[in-house]
Amino acid sequence: MDDLNISLAHGNGGHYMRELIEELFARHLANPLLSVNVDAAALPGLDGEIMVTTDGFTVQPLEFPGGTIGSLAVHGTVNDLAVSGATPHYLTLSAFIEEGFEIAQLERIVISLADAARAANVEVVAGDTKVVRRGEGGGLYLSTTGIGVRPKRLQLGIDRIRPGDAVLVSGPVGDHGIAVMLAREQFGLQGELLSDAASVLPLTQALLPLDGLRFMRDPTRGGLATVMHEICRATKLQVRLHQPAIPVREQVSAVCEMLGYDPMYLACEGRVVAVVDASQANDALTSWQALPQGTDAAIIGSIKAGRAHVVMETELGGERLLEELEDDPLPRIC
Repeated sequence: MDDLNISLAHGNGGHYMRELIEELFARHLANPLLSVNVDAAALPGLDGEIMVTTDGFTVQPLEFPGGTIGSLAVHGTVNDLAVSGATPHYLTLSAFIEEGFEIAQLERIVISLADAARAANVEVVAGDTKVVRRGEGGGLYLSTTGIGVRPKRLQLGIDRIRPGDAVLVSGPVGDHGIAVMLAREQFGLQGELLSDAASVLPLTQALLPLDGLRFMRDPTRGGLATVMHEICRATKLQVRLHQPAIPVREQVSAVCEMLGYDPMYLACEGRVVAVVDASQANDALTSWQALPQGTDAAIIGSIKAGRAHVVMETELGGERLLEELEDDPLPRIC
């Protein structure tokens, strides 16, 4: 049997599958709650409102500047809990591996996943592996479920947004989308831009003490513009963004200009959009800018009464509507 690549035998329930789970997954993800000999994990009691999220990850390439599909799976799941006001505690992991996949690459990805989990202070407590036939997968797909706890009295949600509220973003937008695209070496372009993929928990927890905090979201697929449209649909209010205030890295702007993309629609994996009472917007900004991840945070707009549009105030003093995303702005990145 080929010892360098995944075979169908690694998914048949026999000793090859046991060795893969024990010697690769369990070895790198080891913690007191993870056992390969049970079908369900017993978790300690958690004090607060239990929050659960689930997600799937299909990014190509599987390894990119600033991360891998493994670290991305942790960050994406942790971040969905964090922007809901929860502290993440536990993850489950399902891996769908294509026959022929290189075991060395699989191990690199699992190590990346384990490192990201430790950095986020979460534990993988249960998991599953499946092997699909050659040609029936994209090398490796991951699916995760995350469990966290939110303070019982925390009031946070899109329904709390009011006219006059301020809109903030924690850092430059579009880094992840462009970094992944450059990693594919498409369009003859190359660069050194890193994905922004990271846990946003420090950013979200910095705002929780503010009683004027209304809403938080991580702008992943569809980017900043899609979050703004979500707010418009749910509240029937208008979002006004000030283009010069929105942080965008020079390299992201340059690639977008060459290829006709709009950074407002590009995915981020380590940013937070927050809506805060205007009276506390500067407090929120100061809290973010005091953190390493938030040094480039900015107040980028406001919520207004009026027709439910996303309006961009341009650098030249004009206005344009940001339409809701219909087509992929670039090849799919997740």
